[in-house]
Amino acid sequence: MAIVEVKVPQLSESVSEATMLQWKVKVGDAVSSDQILIEIETDKVVLEVPAPSAGVVSEILVTDGGTVIAEQLIARIDTDGKVAAGSASPASSASSAPAAVAPAASSAVQAPASSSMAGVAMPAAAKLMADNQLAAGSVAGSGKDGRVTKGDVLTAVAGGAKPAAIPTGVPTSSLPQVSAPAPNLGDRPEQRVPMTRLRARVAERLLQSQATNAILTTFNEVNMAPVMEMRKKFQEKFEKEHGVKLGFMSFFVKAAVHALKKYPVLNASVDGNDIVYHGYFDIGIAVGSPRGLVVPILRNADQMSFAEVEKKIAEFGKKASEGKLGIEDMTGGTFSISNGGVFGSMLSTPIINPPQSAILGVHATKERAVVENGQVVVRPINYFAMSYDHRIIDGREAVLGLVAMKEALEDPARLLFDI
Repeated sequence: MAIVEVKVPQLSESVSEATMLQWKVKVGDAVSSDQILIEIETDKVVLEVPAPSAGVVSEILVTDGGTVIAEQLIARIDTDGKVAAGSASPASSASSAPAAVAPAASSAVQAPASSSMAGVAMPAAAKLMADNQLAAGSVAGSGKDGRVTKGDVLTAVAGGAKPAAIPTGVPTSSLPQVSAPAPNLGDRPEQRVPMTRLRARVAERLLQSQATNAILTTFNEVNMAPVMEMRKKFQEKFEKEHGVKLGFMSFFVKAAVHALKKYPVLNASVDGNDIVYHGYFDIGIAVGSPRGLVVPILRNADQMSFAEVEKKIAEFGKKASEGKLGIEDMTGGTFSISNGGVFGSMLSTPIINPPQSAILGVHATKERAVVENGQVVVRPINYFAMSYDHRIIDGREAVLGLVAMKEALEDPARLLFDI
């Protein structure tokens, strides 16, 4: 008998422990090398734990929901073992694992044996299924390999899919563990669930930011017509050339870098009694995910082209929706941008992402009446808000920095000539 140990991956220096989400295999199951056995959630990312070699799972030492540390032993694989009667083979073990919620009805549609991922809900779809109390298997998947997408769930809900009670005590890779059944309150039900590690960490950092920073916010309005015209003119050629759409975020990133170069303190951070001026521009992009807000980093954004920025943001969005962002994707950052406009926000006061000292909030662009040369005209206006740490950034630098962003967007040629 040859036993191979399965251990928790190395965590980042700032992460001391993690939570086991849901085993995708059970004792006696045959697994192939690099097959994902379980996902582990830290306060920053969700890590996948692959099988170090092919064999049969002989022992599982930490159950779903358990707390673990780096390099902790969590399971053993017998490389010479035989599959127990009734256990899954490597090709089918993924489909035998529970999906977003445990199967609740015998009439639920079963995933076809020919596809190991058929019936498995993507993170956003799993959350939506839980919100609408839909049982696993009750929604047919149209995604790759039969995966259930968010669109599938929306279609099912619109079509009157019947909800099924979510069982308690079933932790999943995309939903927090339900700690208690929903009390019977007639038409006023409630359900108590614990925060995920990521959500708890976000809450902790936001409180830390407000408690330790002297946060002040300055506002300005930006006429987006020049950017919209430029985008419209080059959108088709840009997409054909680079294989990605030309969005507004690349303009926002470039305008932010333009301002940070003019006013370096906006790109600085506080370390004790010192101000650390960063000679590089790592821009954090706030992205919503099924598990909470994450801020992946565009490293050396000043050296990136518009196409590179758009491709990287698209990659971050895909990773976030699938829970695939790694620790390296979110470590560091000297300045952040939060785009509430994609959700329709008109105005907000963003909270600084420590240890950074400033963050830009952009919002929905709407046609508004403005005065130009004594005449009332209609322009597509976006309200910008920049929150900053008043301990090191004076109002002058904050206001002028935001004005520099405004001027760059209202005359995009400035970005080409860095003026």
